[in-house]
Amino acid sequence: MQQFEFTGAVLPPAAEAARGSIRAFLAEEVAAARFQPHRCTWSSFDSGFSQRLGAAGFIGITWPEEYGGQSASSLTRFVITEEILAAGSPCGAHWIADRQSGPQILRHGSERAKREILPRIARGECYFGIGMSEPGAGSDLAAVRTRAEKVEGGWSISGQKIWTTNAHHVHYMIVLARTGERGESRHEGLTQFVVDMQTPGIEVRGIRDMAGNHEFNEVFFDNCFVPDDMVLGAEGDGWALVTGELAFERSGPDRFLSDYQLLVGLIDAVGPAPDRLQAVEIGRMVAELASLRRMSTSIAGMLGRGEQPVVPAAIVKDLGTGFEQALPEVARRLVDCEPSLGAEGPFAEALAETVLRAPSFSLRGGTREILRSMIARGIGLR
Repeated sequence: MQQFEFTGAVLPPAAEAARGSIRAFLAEEVAAARFQPHRCTWSSFDSGFSQRLGAAGFIGITWPEEYGGQSASSLTRFVITEEILAAGSPCGAHWIADRQSGPQILRHGSERAKREILPRIARGECYFGIGMSEPGAGSDLAAVRTRAEKVEGGWSISGQKIWTTNAHHVHYMIVLARTGERGESRHEGLTQFVVDMQTPGIEVRGIRDMAGNHEFNEVFFDNCFVPDDMVLGAEGDGWALVTGELAFERSGPDRFLSDYQLLVGLIDAVGPAPDRLQAVEIGRMVAELASLRRMSTSIAGMLGRGEQPVVPAAIVKDLGTGFEQALPEVARRLVDCEPSLGAEGPFAEALAETVLRAPSFSLRGGTREILRSMIARGIGLR
């Protein structure tokens, strides 16, 4: 049976220096009333915030300077990321581009894609969506049916994607499509494409969630043309590329800090003299949060070394999802409060928003069933 060790990473001095810088930036944003922390999550789309963050040099920092980055370490980026999340920032506009699409282009994209797209992401001016999930396939990416046919000068894509966050706002989407037949492994014949969302043949239809938010979308492709230099890697490399990309998506602090503002609000609402139940429950949640952070920093170090910790990332995502979905239930038990989106107090409003969003936490980034299947296979139980 394979074992995984999440060795705690030691943050370099540059990372701690970056913590001071990003905290000062965020404090100025809050002081200027540009956002209200308890009303925002990492899926809150605010292009103005992303552009200010990019202008301050906090996006794409691990990339080479020639592509708009600062050649910083993955742990420095981790610190910036967790501070942005802990502050309740509306960082959804650039989030996917910075977290996974940019690194994917940097590793596997053409020179044209790198030079035209990466600097714009780093400036907070270019946003991406994820074109993986499909109706009837969900998290089973080997079952995707969207097809790309070779044509002169590029590829023609036809098919459908679903649950695509902010597809109605983004400039590009990385689309996983079938370019060949499935082999015995089911993972053959897949390719990733960088698709300009202004290309003819694309239709976006919104999906409202329980909170009434328009975050998710369906995206339809009808003979959408993608030039050859917007293919990631080589034809047929899609499965290897997408599994590597998911390590970025599943292991970061966004997998356990989505409702951090609710935890802060809970501690404030309980106050300095908790009863025994309140002390035990809050202590348990804080301890779990500390463990998840240690695991996540460990994976950030692996990614910085060029590794692909696919199974450890799935473990973090699965455990992080459990933490995030348990928190609103703990908060409801500990504090007598009627959650309401229109409440004057930040705790009641944050609780209402989290209760409505929490069911989606175990869907985005891969369902629990898929993740646990991967984990079981990774540790030799299947």
